[in-house]
Amino acid sequence: MNLRIFIPLALLVAGATGCSKTHPAPLSDQANLTVTTDDEIKNAPISATTHYAAGQLAECRGDFANALVQYRFAMAADKTFTLPLYRIGCVFAEMKRYPQSIETWHKYLQATNDSATGYSNLAYTEELAGNPAGAEADYKHGIARDPNNEPCRVNYGLMLARNGRIGEAVVQLQAVLQPAEVHYDLATVYEFQHRMEMAKLEYKQSLTLDPNFADAREKLASLGDMEDDGD
Repeated sequence: MNLRIFIPLALLVAGATGCSKTHPAPLSDQANLTVTTDDEIKNAPISATTHYAAGQLAECRGDFANALVQYRFAMAADKTFTLPLYRIGCVFAEMKRYPQSIETWHKYLQATNDSATGYSNLAYTEELAGNPAGAEADYKHGIARDPNNEPCRVNYGLMLARNGRIGEAVVQLQAVLQPAEVHYDLATVYEFQHRMEMAKLEYKQSLTLDPNFADAREKLASLGDMEDDGD
């Protein structure tokens, strides 16, 4: 998925798998050192962050089944750790298992005191599952929760634009984006719909407002090399 909230964050937790140098205890303390047996090492519990990092690595490799296992281990190790629950919702959506993803987002909302970002993810998944009315209602819940939440505003605005409700889309997008970004996002919707002339107009307007907008310039250049599909 390439909308803002569902961009896969396949990065290892900072420091979770890094190596660190160890130093021997001072000579005065060595008499008090205890020896750790092999069995104790084997049976030592794995931390929630380590399981989470393993899940992210599996997700990055496209091994969604193992990613789910690792994220569930992370949750079992630390029931207050909400990041694995977030990723489970994303993985289920990537797998097009939308009912399980929606169920996970409801759990995420409970765990995060109805966070606006949780509502955005729930709404986007509902849209993917073919429930635009439910998606719109939950985008509105998220915006009511936090009017400045960018994922809610942007994803809702993009949904409105995809459905031809351009004026309403602009209202949502401009609440959290710069004018050039608003036109850029509208252009991406038109491009996805193969309305190339409209996409070019919006990319040009984006560049007019921000001549240094490199992404808009690259998009416009690529469209200039494409066959004109018309509006």
